[in-house]
Amino acid sequence: MRAVVQRVGGAKVVVAGETVGEITGEGLCVLVGVTHDDTPEKADRLARKLWGLRILGEERSCSDTGVPLLVVSQFTLYGDARKGRRPTWQAAAPGPVAEPLVEEVCARLRALGARVETGRFGAKMEVSLTNDGPFTVLLEV
Repeated sequence: MRAVVQRVGGAKVVVAGETVGEITGEGLCVLVGVTHDDTPEKADRLARKLWGLRILGEERSCSDTGVPLLVVSQFTLYGDARKGRRPTWQAAAPGPVAEPLVEEVCARLRALGARVETGRFGAKMEVSLTNDGPFTVLLEV
């Protein structure tokens, strides 16, 4: 699993004009990609890493502060554009594999005590955010 984690001052996801997930104020916006060999155990590791990642102000984490996370599935994190001009998506897991694992990340975060907002899997989403810093970290588990 891969994640692009951004410290934000607010973020939201809109689908067909409807806001489906939103955090206001400090939090993390997390774009999650799934590949073919990912497992629920990897989803758990990613959730624990996100919960304890000390990238908020004063080197604090979501577990320290209780700030929310907006988790958005993004298969394009496994795009490969090393050859040619058109990326391939072969490393990205298909929807029936990826969707339950992204949901598992969210469920594990909630079990840890996190407030989690989400996008809508497979939808054309408009993600907007205010990157605080800017501060962006890439994670892979």
